[in-house]
Amino acid sequence: MSVFSYHLTKTSYLAALKAILSSRELKITPGLIHAEYMTAMTLGAAIYSPERILARQVAMFAQWENEAAIDRFLNSNSMGQIFSKGWHTRLAFLRQWGNISAFQIPGEPPALNYPDEPVVAVTLARMKLPEIPRFIHWGRPVEKLVRDHPGVLFSTASIRLPRTVSTFTIWKSQQEMADMVWGNSAVPHQNRHVNAMKERERKDFHFEFTTLRFKPIAEFGEWNGRSNYIPNLKEL
Repeated sequence: MSVFSYHLTKTSYLAALKAILSSRELKITPGLIHAEYMTAMTLGAAIYSPERILARQVAMFAQWENEAAIDRFLNSNSMGQIFSKGWHTRLAFLRQWGNISAFQIPGEPPALNYPDEPVVAVTLARMKLPEIPRFIHWGRPVEKLVRDHPGVLFSTASIRLPRTVSTFTIWKSQQEMADMVWGNSAVPHQNRHVNAMKERERKDFHFEFTTLRFKPIAEFGEWNGRSNYIPNLKEL
């Protein structure tokens, strides 16, 4: 069964730009099914803030044939060696909403793990360019809801211009994530996500969109001076 991974690292402006421009080389990486290489963003930051797009911070969301392929990439690929200096988590697929091309999402999801265990959520969207202003209007309040939610252990976003956007969140439990999605959390403005989903159903922002749920199975390295973001996982 395939395994997914999410990576964050910091590098120089030149190395980040070079990697973005040459990321198509990832397609020939042995054992890699598909990867999205993006520039990191601060979830909930103002659109024109210098904190919004973090040019020296890069993210990669990838699907692999097995964990050995991840190890080979990090140890012997030039781009992989950039990511080996950062942080990443390895993920077992649980569930999908929506659809996205290029990845090979299992058709029959496994049984969900217990609702009180940590869970990772990844959203990935291909934007309809004329709908970006509407997406920002409805999306930024949701970003703030997620960023400030007491059930979130870690959250970030990323972008690959001109039209790919993504979010990555680690939740204390599946139940707390579900409560946020359906507006059942005891937090201010709890219906922001529900309202944005209704607006998307009225007129879609994207031509492709998916939310993927994962069980974290391993965590490696440090990010912003910290490790062990996910409870009960050992850094290896």
